[in-house]
Amino acid sequence: MTDQDLIRISVAQPETFGQIFDRHATTIHHYLARRVGRSLADDLTAETFLIAFRRRDNYDVSHQDCRPWLYGIAANLLRGHQRAEIRQYRALARTGVDPVYAADDRVEARVDAADEVRALAGVLAKLAPGERDVLTLVSQAQLSYPEVAQALGIPVGTVRSRLHSARKRIRTALGHDGGLDDE
Repeated sequence: MTDQDLIRISVAQPETFGQIFDRHATTIHHYLARRVGRSLADDLTAETFLIAFRRRDNYDVSHQDCRPWLYGIAANLLRGHQRAEIRQYRALARTGVDPVYAADDRVEARVDAADEVRALAGVLAKLAPGERDVLTLVSQAQLSYPEVAQALGIPVGTVRSRLHSARKRIRTALGHDGGLDDE
């Protein structure tokens, strides 16, 4: 069954919405944790799905995949928590240790470029919220430009513009392209 089918059925059979949670909660949580840390991500993930559940009867069933819709809800919730996100990026910029993965010894062993990680985090902390939202939805959530546009309620051209601007700032800060291609 597609997400579209599950959401449509869940209007009459609310317990069916649990399958939407099972399919997408880990992905949404990972996206949120990268932005504001695991602890706050737990709360925001729960809130994202609570809002989605309450608004499921308004879901545009012309979309089979509900991930952009869920990411849009999560991005809106993040706007209220941007200070925490900026603090997390600043801490990463100072230490080079990503608090999301700090407990994972394998990741720490792979962090050879701590200076570059700190520089990148510093730039992310200074990006405009719209640029940061677009960049993280593309790079972390792996959404396509149309999916990002849908999630944030903006035109695809705005997605491209914000992403280009964010990538340009990152390249400048890192002194090279940093592996960020425009498409």
